[in-house]
Amino acid sequence: KGEFTAIEYETNRTLFFDYLPNYAGGRVLFDVLNVAGQKGHRHQRKVVLQGTDGILFVADSSPDQRDENTESFEELKMFLGDALGREIPIVVMLNKRDLPNRMSRDEMLDLLGLGGNVPIYETIAVQGVGVKRAFQAIAREVILKRMYK
Repeated sequence: KGEFTAIEYETNRTLFFDYLPNYAGGRVLFDVLNVAGQKGHRHQRKVVLQGTDGILFVADSSPDQRDENTESFEELKMFLGDALGREIPIVVMLNKRDLPNRMSRDEMLDLLGLGGNVPIYETIAVQGVGVKRAFQAIAREVILKRMYK
């Protein structure tokens, strides 16, 4: 696991780190990028998505983030088109599951238009709950996609 690097912007930052796991006697390098979800970062997200091998999409369970979740996921589909889910695997984290007023799992999946074909993980990122499993899932999907390409 590499060191975190923060690329500072006026209102937010992009986090970056390398992850180098072993698998089947080999090693794979993952460059992990976290791009701010605000509308002002749209161009940055589009650039980061070029050449991506996998997506770990984090949806906020807060009811007041309903529109932002939908807009972000629609933007992702617009940028990646038919490649999303086919050539580019996706795993979804439903984050902040500890909130008392959180949206239900079904409500969030309906909101994002997701069926049963996308791996979903309920997480509490500030406590680390479910995050490692979600990351391992997308790493596995990317490796499998590359092995059987």
